[in-house]
Amino acid sequence: MGHPTTGDTVQLSKQPDRLPAQEVQAMFDRIAPRYDLMNRLMSAGLDIRWRRLAAAAADISLGGAALDVCCGTGDLTFELAQRVGGTGMATGLDFSEEMLVRARAKASERHLPATFVQGDALNMPFEDDAFDGATVAFGARNLSDLDAGIREMARVVRPGGRVVILEITSPKRLRALHGIWFDRVVPRVGGLIGGDRAAYGYLPASAKRFPEPPVLATQMMEAGLTEVGYRTFMGGIVALHRGRVAK
Repeated sequence: MGHPTTGDTVQLSKQPDRLPAQEVQAMFDRIAPRYDLMNRLMSAGLDIRWRRLAAAAADISLGGAALDVCCGTGDLTFELAQRVGGTGMATGLDFSEEMLVRARAKASERHLPATFVQGDALNMPFEDDAFDGATVAFGARNLSDLDAGIREMARVVRPGGRVVILEITSPKRLRALHGIWFDRVVPRVGGLIGGDRAAYGYLPASAKRFPEPPVLATQMMEAGLTEVGYRTFMGGIVALHRGRVAK
């Protein structure tokens, strides 16, 4: 895992303007029917493994309570459900009801003990210290206030529990290939298969403005998390961060 050290000087730049929350919500409602297929295509199927690693990084034991924020159609929620087992609780939160319709249907088909709640990641309908750990996969970049989102995740996790963020980021290597794939290929495929080229043009743009791993690690520490670290995949295109709520 990468770790920021006390000697690192990291500049926190202001994030560019984002789409209004209502527009992002409507966009995810529109793309929900093809969301899983597009995830597999955009990641060459590797997103399944990355979500499994994110669930492991949450470090939640059998019988525990897990939260998956911006859960979409529930793939990471289901990984968490398998880890906490029938005696535990896995909850997925998302503001797109169309995503949650599909998540609930998948949970029923797979007979997994997962609960899905519609809500705002910046103002979650949960008590303080309600969960043993919380994750977010490929949704943090859509938050209108990332710092507030991290603090909110830390609020609902018990002291000693982990907050895990899995997200696309801009690599230092393979920048040209990354640009071709996300700027040209993904929007075109999104138009042909996903049925919404505009949405799949927005998603790569949101990844570009997401903080690089050292910057995000610093933001997590400033939110009060400890033992912060990260690892990257595919030459830095995807980063997995984790931090622990202070005891």
